Amino acid sequence: MLRVLIADDQRVVREGLTLVLGLLPEVAVVGAAADGDEAIALVAALGPDIVLMDLRMPRCDGVEATRRLRAAYPHVKILVLTTYSDDRSVLEAMRAGAHGYLTKDAGGQEIHEALRRVHDDQAVLDPAVQRHLVSALAAPAHGSLTRRETEVLMLIAEGLSNTEIATRLFVTEATVKTHINHLLAKIGVRDRAQAVRYAYQQGLISAT
Repeated sequence: MLRVLIADDQRVVREGLTLVLGLLPEVAVVGAAADGDEAIALVAALGPDIVLMDLRMPRCDGVEATRRLRAAYPHVKILVLTTYSDDRSVLEAMRAGAHGYLTKDAGGQEIHEALRRVHDDQAVLDPAVQRHLVSALAAPAHGSLTRRETEVLMLIAEGLSNTEIATRLFVTEATVKTHINHLLAKIGVRDRAQAVRYAYQQGLISAT
């Protein structure tokens, strides 16, 4: 069961998401917060697995709440929900430690799949946001990464699975796994979500 906390300053959004998520299998909404400060307090009290985090909230916005939650509760995953696909705060949220983002027009099944992927430490990058937010910098190898490892890292940042990366690069899935294991070790991170954050921080992926 995925325990989810909703953080959004609009009551109609909180209630709508609670209703939609309540209909999904293996998802339980444990609480809803009206701003970042309340979200942090409810994470401490309720222990959710994932926070669905709005960006534009009073007192403490989604970026700051994400930063504070990741510092205090690193096991809690943050999935950003944004109204506007070109919201530049998404980049700041990713840098603060968010594991992915969706636009608020995502359907129930899209949200369900995103929750599952985030819980499994996979990055979730909504194409509608990515189109405005992200531009991949072509190609030279970065630091100690080989050119192919850099390419794999950028495809991870696009949200592709191992199978999809293998298809894109015309290699086997086992080869992709080897590249991922090598690049994670080289950049000193544990999982795909952290690798995506590394790509943002190092400028391999940047705001358009």
